[in-house]
Amino acid sequence: MTMWPDGFTTRYRIAKDTLILDLGTRMRVLSSAPRGGGLRTTRYIVNHQVSSNPVRQATHSKWEHPARYLKRIAVDLGVDPDCVGLMTAVPMKQVVTCREAQDGIWVECFATVGVTNAVRAGEPPPREEADSTVRRAGTINLMVVTNACLAVPALVCAVQVVTESKTGVLRDHAVPSWTGRPGATGTGTDAVVVACALRGSAPRSDYAGTHTPIGSLIGRVVAECLTQGLARATEWAATHRT
Repeated sequence: MTMWPDGFTTRYRIAKDTLILDLGTRMRVLSSAPRGGGLRTTRYIVNHQVSSNPVRQATHSKWEHPARYLKRIAVDLGVDPDCVGLMTAVPMKQVVTCREAQDGIWVECFATVGVTNAVRAGEPPPREEADSTVRRAGTINLMVVTNACLAVPALVCAVQVVTESKTGVLRDHAVPSWTGRPGATGTGTDAVVVACALRGSAPRSDYAGTHTPIGSLIGRVVAECLTQGLARATEWAATHRT
């Protein structure tokens, strides 16, 4: 199923438990993705749903190399394997989107939100035998796309703003850590992707902090997606209690 929300530039579709973003052309991307992470150019971003605890499944060996697994997923979907790929246990029907525009610059955000794996930065990592709640990994995957041409330092700043906005919403909604402590700042498996236009194809921004127009746009779309995503996660949890 191919979708293109009214006013959006980024085409996306959901197929075989995978969200596929088609940027339309190669863009500069900075991400923490398990496939294609770091700084690169690509046309496609994929966010694939896996089981809530893949490393414990009988097919354990295929999960040892997420990048290779995501490459196989991309090929199966007919997507260029030279893509950026993410994983999540959140169902793709819970994808949320938001768009903001100002003075010729637009920012679009796509997100899947799960917080069963929520954590407060600085807490010790869970042990192997830790509470089963943390093993049902809930991940916040945030994919932000803009027509602005961001310098590399601005891309780093954009990731910072995405993270600040995410954490602000989690605090506003009093999301607790899996340990029960208040003030979760994210989850233990979050990923962030920021994609921007290549040099010369859109307005250039050397900065993208919270005092800049592009930073303000990024903060707003991420906050809206997190707010919507938390509501959907709450609804999902209420209907899937065991």
